[in-house]
Amino acid sequence: MTEKRAAAPRLPGVMIVPRPLRRLLQRQVVALLSRSAPAADYDAPVGDAGLFGPDSVTWKIHADFPSMMAGGLAALMLQSLHPLALAGVWDHSAFRTDILGRLRNTTAFVSRTTYAPRAAAEAAIARVLEIHHGVRGVAADGRAYSADDPHLLTWVHCAECWCFLQAYQTYCRAGMPLAQQDRYLDEMARIAEALGARQVPRSRAALDAFFAAARAELVFDERTREVLRVLRTMRLPIPMAGLSRNVFIGAAAVLLPDWALALMGRTPLQRLRERAAARALQLLAPSIRGAMAEGGLAWRACRRTGADYAGLFRWE
Repeated sequence: MTEKRAAAPRLPGVMIVPRPLRRLLQRQVVALLSRSAPAADYDAPVGDAGLFGPDSVTWKIHADFPSMMAGGLAALMLQSLHPLALAGVWDHSAFRTDILGRLRNTTAFVSRTTYAPRAAAEAAIARVLEIHHGVRGVAADGRAYSADDPHLLTWVHCAECWCFLQAYQTYCRAGMPLAQQDRYLDEMARIAEALGARQVPRSRAALDAFFAAARAELVFDERTREVLRVLRTMRLPIPMAGLSRNVFIGAAAVLLPDWALALMGRTPLQRLRERAAARALQLLAPSIRGAMAEGGLAWRACRRTGADYAGLFRWE
């Protein structure tokens, strides 16, 4: 007797891409983000809610695949404006030759700390702490840096959370109430603090105040330009790779704060192109969301905890 296939969950938006192409898209994205490192088990132990659980705002926001991809790229752009944060990446990673590998590692960390069982999530944090202990040196301006620096850790965390929130409101749910944004920041602060960050903003007001104070530390220099160049030219092992990359890079740039775009010297023509890319992703997002639903990590986490996956896209 064959098992009856469950009905596809009802998700936000109108899917304009046919189902066969959505299935192809899912296979390509899974292959794109797969790493050679062993994957966490998202299916067991049954009932293990991990660090957040299905009632958290974090599970809801991180469940939207198109938002998280655009938000993750935007976070890399924003983070690169801090010369000490960028120095650690510049000196201790192969991002210039393997940007896809860095994106995979970052995606894996966010996924594990969000949806994996508690032991796997805590192991991911421990692994990053171990890596950070060896990341230290002298930046191009002569200042010492360390990946264990609490302020730099807070900067990286804040840039990431800002971009994830902006992406979710741009590509999934507009007008997210301030109270829910505050709750998301409060939940996510536990990850930053576990990594060594201190004085982590737990509300939008505190996040805005942090950025206002940090802007004096930021620069747009040749190293930042190189990061943007690497992102714009990265090769993706999928059909129509250039088009897909350009849509997501443009849709990511739209999410950046106005002060960051001004610091980067984005021209009116560039911003026009980026808004067009954002509109394209808004049209495609429901199809991407639908393609990545069943079998994805959030879906598996819901099955492990007995939660309704479609409930991640409903707000009371």
